[in-house]
Amino acid sequence: MATALVAAACRQGIQARFFTTSALVMMLRRAKDEDRLDKELAALAKNQLLAIDELGYLPIDTEGARLLFQVIADGYEKRSLIITTNLEFSRWGTVFGDDNMAAAVIDRLVHHGRLLQFRGESYRVKNALMK
Repeated sequence: MATALVAAACRQGIQARFFTTSALVMMLRRAKDEDRLDKELAALAKNQLLAIDELGYLPIDTEGARLLFQVIADGYEKRSLIITTNLEFSRWGTVFGDDNMAAAVIDRLVHHGRLLQFRGESYRVKNALMK
């Protein structure tokens, strides 16, 4: 769904980007290492919609969590954000490595956000070739 929303936004001329969490963190870390983090954050800020997929699927170290927090905090009340995860909020402290940072992210997301929960059988499992 996140991919489809980003694609639909782009078709309507809305600047939007889709990232897996790990790809976004790696991009930000590389930008920081190459002393161009401000430029990369400015490029992200030009988007009206950012989708961050698979939050919590792969571990994020402390620096990566801070960089991800910066993207989320910088976009607060400025752009739309989609985050996909299979983790309930109570487990986000493990993703960010810090309960306070996780609480700050959650606080920003729930202020104007909507939570969509998908339940039931996985589409991929339902349509799997291996049965």
